[in-house]
Amino acid sequence: MMFSVCPFCQCNVLPAELEWHANNHFLEDDFEKDMQLAKQISLELPTSRLKDAPVYLEEPSGGFSGGSSDISKSTFNENHLGLREVLLQERISCLVDLQTKSTFYKVEGGIMNLLRRCLQLEKRKCISVISGYIDHYQSVESEDYGWGCGWRNIQMLSSHLLMQRKEARDVLFGGSEFVPDIPSLQRWLEIAWERGFDVPGSNSFNKEVYGSKKWIGTTECAALFRSFGLRARVVDFDSLPSSSPSTSYTSWKHGKHSNPGNFRCKMIEKQVYGPMDKFLQRCQSEKHSSVQDHDSPYKGENISGDQVLMEWIWNYFTHEGGCRLDDLQDVFISQKTPLYFQHDGHSRTVVGIQMQKSVKGPEERYSLLILDPGQRTRDLEKTLRDNNGWQKLIKRGIHTLKKPQYQLCYVDPGVSYREEWEDLKTIHSEYIRFYKR
Repeated sequence: MMFSVCPFCQCNVLPAELEWHANNHFLEDDFEKDMQLAKQISLELPTSRLKDAPVYLEEPSGGFSGGSSDISKSTFNENHLGLREVLLQERISCLVDLQTKSTFYKVEGGIMNLLRRCLQLEKRKCISVISGYIDHYQSVESEDYGWGCGWRNIQMLSSHLLMQRKEARDVLFGGSEFVPDIPSLQRWLEIAWERGFDVPGSNSFNKEVYGSKKWIGTTECAALFRSFGLRARVVDFDSLPSSSPSTSYTSWKHGKHSNPGNFRCKMIEKQVYGPMDKFLQRCQSEKHSSVQDHDSPYKGENISGDQVLMEWIWNYFTHEGGCRLDDLQDVFISQKTPLYFQHDGHSRTVVGIQMQKSVKGPEERYSLLILDPGQRTRDLEKTLRDNNGWQKLIKRGIHTLKKPQYQLCYVDPGVSYREEWEDLKTIHSEYIRFYKR
């Protein structure tokens, strides 16, 4: 009979009773609850399931390696990990094995290839910049209609990352190489919260989201991706005169049935970052790459706030290491991820932008290219294949930007480790103030 060694007293105990035995060394009530769960898990799933846990399940600073019967006291001391981390690794290992692949309508040839063809066939002289591969995930009435658009946007971004970025494919969702369904994503978000990502935001959900119909948004998206080491960023565009980034936030509910009575203003301390409905102060200490280094045409200038948003998105997709406007083809494939596009009442995914030189004035005319979870994938495919009516479903001009606040999330290249991974636990927002005309 095999035994496991207690990391605290070095006694030999049965593997199924290891967590229960170790609990006797602690007096806190919360540990007693954790140990009851651990005992149940150990009886249902052998601890050896952790033996081959991939490196991305560990804390990048050198955390729990996932051994089974060879856990020793020195291992715990060296890695500064307690029993909570053992339980967390058990949950992660179980989730990797039990998560479910999301079902969706697969567009033959890819929806972005169809969109690219339609853009090239347009008669107007425009320049379009679009992301690479992405699958469209639609809300399903029997599953998530009215509340699940945030999760569908995460699925769309995940489909892009899994196809376009190998480093993301290696770490996302336990290396499963598929996009999980909404319940599985809810579990991953809870694990991100448990690991310390976006603590104020997790508190606003009472650290529980699995099985609920709670609306989520950009910071939940960022927290989930950051927990895998991906460099997810958040940008806020705000035109409300009462909301100063250093003194207040505007709280608004997300969903098709938002209540105007939910609007409120509240004082917060500096560098407090919450869930998707908190507009955050711009962190001057965070100087991440690409976007913040752009020459900002909107700084201090009296131009339309909606134009500010359009120009930011144009600069984002076209900023390819010295790429000039003259070098762009009619349709240019950007290396940037799509944008999680949040506003009061709904969220969508921006997969590109189109620009047409204005004949009557100096300002360019922009149209966002958007995949909406509320649209049926079959309808999108048909209009694109027929090259007829797709503009009404995908294009959104500046006149459609009527909201006072918008929030974006995108993912920079690379994977973070050690100190940077710890820094990602606090979500800083790039705050851009503009004025409505």
